[in-house]
Amino acid sequence: EYQWKGPFYFIQGADPQFGLMKAWTHGDTDNGDDEWGEEIKLAEQAVQAVNKLNPKPKFFVLCGDLVHGMPGTRWKKSQEQDLKDVLKNTDQDIPLVFVSGNHDIGNTPTRESIADYCNNWGDDYFSFWVGGVFFLVLNSQLYSDSSKCPELRQAQDAWLDEQLAVAAKQKCKHIIVFQHIPLFLSKPDEDDDYFNLSKSVRQQIMEKFHKAGIKAVFSGHYHRNAGGSYKGLEMVVSSAIGCQLGKDPHGLRVVVVTEDKVVHKYYSLTELGSHGIEKEQLDLLAEQK
Repeated sequence: EYQWKGPFYFIQGADPQFGLMKAWTHGDTDNGDDEWGEEIKLAEQAVQAVNKLNPKPKFFVLCGDLVHGMPGTRWKKSQEQDLKDVLKNTDQDIPLVFVSGNHDIGNTPTRESIADYCNNWGDDYFSFWVGGVFFLVLNSQLYSDSSKCPELRQAQDAWLDEQLAVAAKQKCKHIIVFQHIPLFLSKPDEDDDYFNLSKSVRQQIMEKFHKAGIKAVFSGHYHRNAGGSYKGLEMVVSSAIGCQLGKDPHGLRVVVVTEDKVVHKYYSLTELGSHGIEKEQLDLLAEQK
């Protein structure tokens, strides 16, 4: 779909993270993730809300931390199976897009942990087109700590450069990136933090993205809504479907892509499920038909 076909929208969710709610409440984030009934309900609510939307979104992307269990931990496989069982109910006309998070492949990923993720959920980085817009899914863990698999980081870097060259040739309307860890939470020059990428890496990536004309980066990881911009590149941080670490409701982001802009709004699951998309966003979709 290299050609622009008019406005469309997609749904972004992040961090269903089966198991975190109990682990967080009990103050044991290493082993306390042996129950995830709450998260199952929230993920079901998310799928039901998305299925009811009319018109249908072009796709539903989950920006990482699908489950809480780290690679090799006791409950990981059961958490993954339960999430798959919920996601199977997504309307078959709405493709699912998965992004790897630190809990999916480990804080310091290995070839094995990444291979395991790919067997389960699909590639850890890839690109796709929707109606003249170019989307890139990145493995942000490779930017965070690739010490155990430096060659995989180099491979992603080389691939990314190739993809951006393709995008430049194709004259796409917009380039949009999905990754788990935000480049930054509010300011491009903020201090390093568990929730952002380190300054040294961040600066290089932001500059590369800016030069390539990337419009927006969507991420999760923070379990709160946040964001900012760098030279016209918007950094959008979405709160979680699962455990909230701030004051935001469990929710999803609706992202409308028009010929000249990318407009988004975060909805609580309840709000999206009962009222659907608000008129302002629907009007944008109707505009250039």
